[in-house]
Amino acid sequence: MGWCGHLVTHLSAHPAMASLLRAAATWGLFPWRGYCSRGTQGELSKGFVEALKAVVGSPHVSTAAADREQHGHDESMHRCQPPGAVVWPQNVEQVSRLAALCYSQGVPIIPFGTGTGLEGGVCAVQGGVCINLTHMDRILKLDPEDFCVVVEPGVTRKTLNTYLRDSGLWFPVGRLELEALPWGPEGYQVAGPVPGHEGTPPSPGTCPRPHSALQTQAQTPRSAAWWPRQPPAPMLCAMARCGTTCSTWRWCCLAAGCFTPPAPAGTSGTLGLITAATLRLHPAPEASVAATCAFPSVQAAVDTTVHILQAALPLARIEFLDEVMMDACNRHSRLTCSVAPTLFLEFHGSERALAEQIERAEEISQHNGASHFFWAKEAEERSRLWAARHNAWYAALALRPGCKGYSTDVCVPISRLPEILVQTKEDLKASGLTGAIVGHVGDGNFHCILLVDPEDAEELRRVKAFGEHLGRRALALHGTCTGEHGIGLGKRQLLQEEVGAVGMETMRQLKATLDPRGLMNPGKVL
Repeated sequence: MGWCGHLVTHLSAHPAMASLLRAAATWGLFPWRGYCSRGTQGELSKGFVEALKAVVGSPHVSTAAADREQHGHDESMHRCQPPGAVVWPQNVEQVSRLAALCYSQGVPIIPFGTGTGLEGGVCAVQGGVCINLTHMDRILKLDPEDFCVVVEPGVTRKTLNTYLRDSGLWFPVGRLELEALPWGPEGYQVAGPVPGHEGTPPSPGTCPRPHSALQTQAQTPRSAAWWPRQPPAPMLCAMARCGTTCSTWRWCCLAAGCFTPPAPAGTSGTLGLITAATLRLHPAPEASVAATCAFPSVQAAVDTTVHILQAALPLARIEFLDEVMMDACNRHSRLTCSVAPTLFLEFHGSERALAEQIERAEEISQHNGASHFFWAKEAEERSRLWAARHNAWYAALALRPGCKGYSTDVCVPISRLPEILVQTKEDLKASGLTGAIVGHVGDGNFHCILLVDPEDAEELRRVKAFGEHLGRRALALHGTCTGEHGIGLGKRQLLQEEVGAVGMETMRQLKATLDPRGLMNPGKVL
């Protein structure tokens, strides 16, 4: 899939940026790290804040404590570490100028989408400027014949699908809800909230904060039918190094050069900022039907998932919730589902094809002991079911008010999914921790959502140990420690174990090449 990047190049290659930096010098912002006031390390000088306002306008810059704190944390249990200022650029040129200004002064840059990440990706561990791209919300180009659309990072999935309504196309709810996807902190977050793995937290259109279309590419629930053929397609990135841009606009299979589509994924905003993306669209289905079915055990539910996939049924979505999560969703979303391990399924196609798929799915499920089938054919009923699934994170938090949530994010080959899920369920029961399991089992990814008192050091230690043990178990089964949330602050040790010394050194060299001063979201991933 083609993608375009606004990449920062060397200052000498871009006279406009050289001019900007010369202007910066006149604001008294040099020398290196001169942005800090003498009184408080990390506090931005008045001169630097004025320089930010000169780029984006005074209404789009804030140093208010409330705004800084809001942008200094995500949904994870990592403590709030606010930036020195928050800016809301309106276009690519402003992002580029902001990057040049910050880079010239050694000011860290933290991309921000909707703040729903789960690995502390937006925490400003070294202070700096938080660049919130939610105001960049234009749909730039629709190409229905090529099934693609170019959007800025602030475009939400619901907005995009409303725009597409008369085109016969749609942007499916797959991994398309991550958090400001600019190679950034919140899953696929890079520079705006179209995301925003991502992280599996709230989903687009149903949570308190809207997710961008980019975000949707990384969040839950994932589309079993769409995701495998729809990798994220970041196309325009404004990278930090002096703020200049470079683009590789192509909408086709691409093998030209080193800029392959997966490059931005998982970098938590440590390489640059995505300011636009090309997304793949699909024909709107003739009909859709969703279903829930309960099982006597975790093993039976996960076995059913594997059998359905092996039978090549064209699932649009398949999600697993254990009995604890189902109980939480019943309470939070006022459902009446059985409190048992449950699968949520969805099929798309013609009326005739759906009838055949439903019959076959019921046959496989009943063979594994399924009961309490509920089929939702009307749009309102389907929306109600998926809204409950989308809000599973908040439903789990409600099980223990006042506590924070910690989510694991392992992913394993489908053949190993029954084994690891059953073992994890047993470990969770034995641990004495309060938690639930939910998973995008169509691709082997699942989450344990653990509830922890952040003031209880012993409980925090046990939660961390549980997560690390599960991550290592996934690695032993040839899986990964993170299927969508990214590394952020919490999984850096597991990343080293997963990719090894050579892999880590390669990443460091790439980072050093694209961000030699280490100013793009420092302290994350590496």
